[in-house]
Amino acid sequence: MSIFTQYYKEKENIGRLLVKCPNKPGIVAALSKFLFDHGADIIESSQYSSDDESNMFYIRFEYYCEELLEKRSQMEGDFLELAAAFKMDYTFTYNNKQKRSAIFVSKEVHCLMELLWEWQSGDLDMDIPLVISNHETAREIVEPLGIPFYYIPANKDIREEVEAKQMELMEEYDIDLLILARYMQILTPNFVERFPNQIINIHHSFLPAFIGARPYERAYERGVKLIGATSHYVTNDLDEGPIIEQDIERVDHRDNVPMLKKIGQQVERRVLARAVKWHLQDRIIVKDNKTIVFH
Repeated sequence: MSIFTQYYKEKENIGRLLVKCPNKPGIVAALSKFLFDHGADIIESSQYSSDDESNMFYIRFEYYCEELLEKRSQMEGDFLELAAAFKMDYTFTYNNKQKRSAIFVSKEVHCLMELLWEWQSGDLDMDIPLVISNHETAREIVEPLGIPFYYIPANKDIREEVEAKQMELMEEYDIDLLILARYMQILTPNFVERFPNQIINIHHSFLPAFIGARPYERAYERGVKLIGATSHYVTNDLDEGPIIEQDIERVDHRDNVPMLKKIGQQVERRVLARAVKWHLQDRIIVKDNKTIVFH
């Protein structure tokens, strides 16, 4: 058994450190020395230096440290001096606790089903405490898996009332991540601000093209040759939040609107699943309206 296999059998001793800061010499050496001095073995390290005027540096460490849960408070306290010296914006996360993810869905269930399949197969390391929908369609899919299903009718006239109920549920279930798996309701600024970079959406087109309603019909009318999907963090700029993942499929004149929709759904499923997986693995750093994703 390799040493890395042994590490991953001891999930509670695995941690991650994400850092963004102004670029300057010595950052990697200082971070590596910090982890070494605290008895941590680096499993994975990925870094990126921007080549624009922002001159920013980004790095992600995954490391193994015996008795990490007992040491983490000391490590985080000791890190403050180093973080101040390099003006670091940083996050420590720990592998002992799965992120608690709420899935929001409307009538179309293809993205929900993909997430549930990935979760059941062990490829999405998360807990799903509940599914919320403004339609009953998904109930028969969700409840047999032992996941609570909440039917909350929603429209623009009762949006604040609906979101008040949803926020109560997020607090009750201690939710870390909200996944909009084709949830066809616009969220209010108040709701979005409560969950910064914690809401992942899938958009049924290749942003920035065909924003809004009837994207496939409009794509067909334009004679597009590529159909795609975009997964992004939700902000108060509709469908314009930081992009996490995109993908495409080639189409041609023989593909009518129903065929384009079917192809689009296949792309949506895999794009959303990848975005969620990278978030769960703490592979994403957000800078302004962009993301750095360490695959």
